[in-house]
Amino acid sequence: MTPPQPLAGVPAGALAGIGVGSASAAGPVARMAAAPALPAPRPVADPAAETAAVRAALAAVVDDLHRRADRAAGPAADVLAAQAMIAADPVLAERAAESVAAGSDGPHAVTAAFDSFRTALEAAGGYFAERAADLDDLRDRAVARLLGLPSPGLPDPGHPYVLVADDLAPADTALLDPDKVLALVTVRGGPTSHTAILAKALGLPAVVGCAGAANLADGRPVLVLGAEGLVLADPAPVDVARAADEQRQRRSRAAGVRGPGRTADGHPVALLANLGALHELPGAAAADAEGVGLFRTEFLYLDRTEAPGADEQTAAYRAVFTAFTGRRVVVRTLDAGADKPLPFATAADEENPALGVRGLRTSVRDPQLLETQLAAIAAAARGSGADVRVMAPMVSLPAEAAAFAARVRAHGLPSAGVMVEVPAAALRAERIAQACDFLSIGTNDLAQYAFAADRTLGALAGLLDPWQPVLLDLVAAAAEGGAAAGAPVGVCGEAAADPALALVLVGLGVGSLSAAPSCLPEVRAALAGHTLADCRALAALARGAADAATARALVREALG
Repeated sequence: MTPPQPLAGVPAGALAGIGVGSASAAGPVARMAAAPALPAPRPVADPAAETAAVRAALAAVVDDLHRRADRAAGPAADVLAAQAMIAADPVLAERAAESVAAGSDGPHAVTAAFDSFRTALEAAGGYFAERAADLDDLRDRAVARLLGLPSPGLPDPGHPYVLVADDLAPADTALLDPDKVLALVTVRGGPTSHTAILAKALGLPAVVGCAGAANLADGRPVLVLGAEGLVLADPAPVDVARAADEQRQRRSRAAGVRGPGRTADGHPVALLANLGALHELPGAAAADAEGVGLFRTEFLYLDRTEAPGADEQTAAYRAVFTAFTGRRVVVRTLDAGADKPLPFATAADEENPALGVRGLRTSVRDPQLLETQLAAIAAAARGSGADVRVMAPMVSLPAEAAAFAARVRAHGLPSAGVMVEVPAAALRAERIAQACDFLSIGTNDLAQYAFAADRTLGALAGLLDPWQPVLLDLVAAAAEGGAAAGAPVGVCGEAAADPALALVLVGLGVGSLSAAPSCLPEVRAALAGHTLADCRALAALARGAADAATARALVREALG
């Protein structure tokens, strides 16, 4: 592994953020259309007409979102439909009408109504607080309608561009066109933000949490380096050419490697797909993957007032198991709580939901939730031909792992595992692994709890960087504990999608990697190009670094 030539002429002022993916792209900046400025208050001569204008503006926003949803597909359509429901909430219109009756003009009345909703969501915390920012986009669209201004949103300069924004609203991310948008750069956001997840799914290079991007002007040429988390303004032509050549080589290598994951010396590393909803099933099943390493079942439970019944669950699970006949499917039981509150599973009055009753802990409050789910999984597994395994989220103690495994086996399911998402589980991994059959490390939550950093808070995104050496220490502890107990250990967090970091994880003792299907080819190619000894050397480099940025740089330098 020889060190690479440094990029020629990289300016000292290169903009740094959190890199997403391993791709790169160069092009002119196009900024998101700005939100309308709220004008000075004006007297209202006709409150009835003003109220009618407010209702018409909200209705127009709803109609626009529905049109976007009709043009979108899968999760994008779901996101837009949810946004339309918020804008169509009659309580919102009534609060705006009350403000008009009290003397406010339409734009200020709409702003006050949305602000009251926002305050309520922020007070609820967790998932609701994360969604509060989405209200700003709806407010701005309604205000723009009232002022007769263009709606804020995606630019259309007539040529491909690098999209730069403070952050991206769901209504915009849902309709990104990869043929027009070369790369994404946002001032806010972190490695698990919806912008980062979308960029990864689309294969777009992105840098999020890049504060310096606020000063990038429209039309300015930039080079976005997803792997390095850098944005180079006015890049030298040789740097653009080198980045493009490296990307072509990387894609060529990925296309040339197929089949089960293996290091260059034949060490097996199972490559698995993450699956979060049934509409993702065709793509995941068609991917060159050895199965599903993380089947998130929350899609069946979200946005409901009652838990789905056994029959509904069985039908959904059977569709997945049948599609993966002969392959592994690891089902994660309901992960409610924290950023996924459910009225029938979690308490609304928890002051800190991320540290509250979530994941497996909800089964203590309502054991039947888990019993129904396990019965449905068992029924769907029978005769499917899939290698069905079941794991529980948010396990902290060996006793919890043992109790869960007993419940799984009581339903006739042969393989029970647990997620390693809290430091307590990583540090006692051997004892936990002795109580079950396998461990799966969720790096996103493990980082959140290791650094006491809310994963939804963009200001703390740097602490959640999966290259943090302390996080790698915890992964190593879990892998060593699993090996001592004879239990396989995998990673299903976002870290598994980074080809360079995947090598480090294998060097730490991880035996399987689960990621978005689009990320697997490059991970497979990276493994095929390096021996297990190489991976171990890279892991030692990363763990010995002072911080995440240094760890990333040392490993990439060694890879050449």
